[in-house]
Amino acid sequence: MKKFLIILGILAVAQLSAQDVIFSQNFLVPETLNSSFTGAIKTSKIGSIHRSQWRNYGLKTNSNYFYYDTWLEGIKTGIGITLLNHTESASSYQFNQVNLNYSLSFQINDTWFFRPSISAGFGIKNYGFQNLLLEDQINLNSNSINTSSIDPLLLREKRMFFDFSSSLLFNNENSWIGLTLKHLNKPNISLAQNGNIPLDIFISIHAKYYIPILENRGTWITSKSKIYFLSNFMLQGSFNRLDLGVQYIFNEQFSLGLITTSSPLSKRSNNSSLITSVNSFAGISWQGFRFGYSYDFKTSEIANTGGTHEFSLSYDFSKNIRFLNRFKCVPYF
Repeated sequence: MKKFLIILGILAVAQLSAQDVIFSQNFLVPETLNSSFTGAIKTSKIGSIHRSQWRNYGLKTNSNYFYYDTWLEGIKTGIGITLLNHTESASSYQFNQVNLNYSLSFQINDTWFFRPSISAGFGIKNYGFQNLLLEDQINLNSNSINTSSIDPLLLREKRMFFDFSSSLLFNNENSWIGLTLKHLNKPNISLAQNGNIPLDIFISIHAKYYIPILENRGTWITSKSKIYFLSNFMLQGSFNRLDLGVQYIFNEQFSLGLITTSSPLSKRSNNSSLITSVNSFAGISWQGFRFGYSYDFKTSEIANTGGTHEFSLSYDFSKNIRFLNRFKCVPYF
C-alpha cells in the first residue's frame, strides 16, 4: 500500500510539474514574467529570486531564478540569460532550464515604445525513480529483488527538451502592458519511453498602470509617491489564475504591494472562496541594489503549510544612466 501511494504521489507531481513556476514578486522582478524586459533599463542588470513553500510538510518545494542581461546601444538590442531551478522534496523531482533571451526596442510615438523578444531554452526534468521498487522486481520464492522490470509503470527517470517562447511589451514613462507565450513548440514531457505528452502553452497578459491620484496634491510626500494598478492573467491547459493588486512606491526607493489571487475560470464548490490567496510584497532600492521580500497568505481551508516566502536581490549597473534616459526605459521598481 505504501508503494502504491508513493507511485500515486509521483504521478501527481508529474502532472503538477507541467505547470510553470509562478513567482509572487513578478512585478518586482518582471524578468520572470516577460523576456522583453531584457535590457529594458538601458544598462546591465543581474539578480536572483528564491521561493520556498509547503515548509511544514514533507512536500516542501523550492524554486530559484537567476538572470543577467545587458543593452547594446549600438544595435538597439538587449541580450540576456536566465536560469531556473525547481525541486520538490516528496518525489526528489528536479527541474532545470537555461534560456537565452533577445529583445528589440522601437519607438512608436513621443511617449510609447514597443519591445518584442524571443527566448530559446533547454530544460531537464528529473523525477528520481531510481529508488522505486515495482511489483515484478520482488521474487518471493527466493527472497530476492530483480534489478529489471517490465511493469508498465516503469517510467523514464529524465526528460530533456528544447523550449521556445516569445513576448511583447508596450511601455511609456510610467506604465507597461505585456503578453508572453511560453512553450510555443509544445515540448514532449512524457515519462513513458515512447510517450508523447506536449507541454501546454503558457499564456500571460500582464500590466502595470500608473494611477495619478496623488498628483497636484501639493505636499512633499505626495510629490514623491506613486500608486500603480497591477494585473496578470495566466492560462496553461486547465490551469488559470488572475492576479489583481496595487503597488505604492515612495521616491523610487521604497515599495509596498498587495495582490489578490483567484481562478476565475475554474469551477468552485459551495465552500470554496473566489480568492485563493493574498500576496504581500515589499522592496527597497539603494545605490543600484534592489531587495525584495514577499509572503503569501492562503485563504483556502488547507492546513497550516508554513506559508510561501520569496526573497530577491538585484543590482542595476550604471544606475545613473537609467535616470538620465528615464523616458526611454521601462518603469521598473
